[in-house]
Amino acid sequence: MKPTSSLRTAARLAILPMVGTALVLGASVRAQDASGSLNLPSNPQFFAKEDPNNRRAKVIINGEVITGTDVDQRVALIVNASGNKIGDEELQRLKLQVLRNLMDETLQIQEAKVQDVAIDQAEVDQTYARVASQNFGQDTKAMDAYLNRIGSSPASLKRQIRGELSWQRLLRRNVQPFVNVSDEEVRDVIKRMQESKGTEEFRVGEIFLSATEENKAAVFANAQKIVEQLKQGGSFQGYARQFSEASTAAVGGDLGWIRAAQLPAELATPLQQMSAGQLVGPIETRGGFSILLAIDKRQVLTADPRDALLSLKQISISFPKGTTAAQASAKAKAFSDAMQAARGCGTVDPIAAGLGAEVVTNDQMKARDLPAQLQNMVLALTLGETTPPFGSIEDGVRVLMLCGRDDPKSSVEPNFEQVQTSIEDERVNKRAQTYLRDLRRDAIIDYN
Repeated sequence: MKPTSSLRTAARLAILPMVGTALVLGASVRAQDASGSLNLPSNPQFFAKEDPNNRRAKVIINGEVITGTDVDQRVALIVNASGNKIGDEELQRLKLQVLRNLMDETLQIQEAKVQDVAIDQAEVDQTYARVASQNFGQDTKAMDAYLNRIGSSPASLKRQIRGELSWQRLLRRNVQPFVNVSDEEVRDVIKRMQESKGTEEFRVGEIFLSATEENKAAVFANAQKIVEQLKQGGSFQGYARQFSEASTAAVGGDLGWIRAAQLPAELATPLQQMSAGQLVGPIETRGGFSILLAIDKRQVLTADPRDALLSLKQISISFPKGTTAAQASAKAKAFSDAMQAARGCGTVDPIAAGLGAEVVTNDQMKARDLPAQLQNMVLALTLGETTPPFGSIEDGVRVLMLCGRDDPKSSVEPNFEQVQTSIEDERVNKRAQTYLRDLRRDAIIDYN
């Protein structure tokens, strides 16, 4: 899948082993034996003890410093996305993982500079403004204040944006031109899709943790802790970016639309029994453990009302600090009455201005991309109607007004270019992992 520019939480995952300074007595570590496994003593004795949870003040990677503040500001984004429900032990583990991610991000930015791949500050600022509008319905000043309030910073998110833009552009120039997909391959995929018309396919999220016989128990325990955090409200996308070792980590673990037959049997069986939004795992698979999230399901090449393309206006109000529940309810009631009295989307802006409300327009929203509890509600609206108000005192109250709707065709045939692009993206991602692995291998790292 194509590298994404979605920047809701932290940067893409890439596992980078921490460098230890402990010396081992009793036997030295020789290069590798003929079987390819390291020749390690069965009962090592350590000359110096080192606590892997003791994060140093800073790390220098190829001469560039990553500080504890850098880590904390990135962690704050993930903690906030998880509803601030991360315990102390989990927080320490998350900090170590974020440090590894920042190290990878640094390597990617450095490689882009070496390869003369430039990202202008204006482009970073433009992307930042788009994220503020799309994800928060705010201007950049409001987003700046939000990031500072949760313990992060605009600079941290902008650096993440620079890292993702640099890596994407680098892959487009150095990797993508060398990935070829033949017309025959595309036609074979389309043929299989047509033969599968009417069968179920699933949009699946996956977190994959690799394991060996030696560390299987520890990895399984780690996977169980991740599942516990997710069930308590943790962000699946955020955890996938931080912990998954699959190439889809960069896109929050999203495998896209797949049929159960495309997965190993140990994953296909539970997937077929899952409903949208259900989480299962950890499931032992070849090479490790998987955690699956059934994001959505549909029938192959069959029209679904949720594929309707909607034009929506979101009208929202906020509450001053110190607003009581009774005051908020009264204001929300007045807001709802005013919205119901509006006669179509053409009258919304002046009414919203009179209420001190904010209006955000989206003309390209698929119904299935709305939160599950809003999908059927919005699909039942006629033009100019609004949903009931929803929100909270902290986040404000909003309504959605339907301004237009284009229903899907009765049967959507697979598009040749889209299928070709999907295959190319998968291959680019695999090569990207190899590219990043080589950058890690050659990096000069100093822990202070």
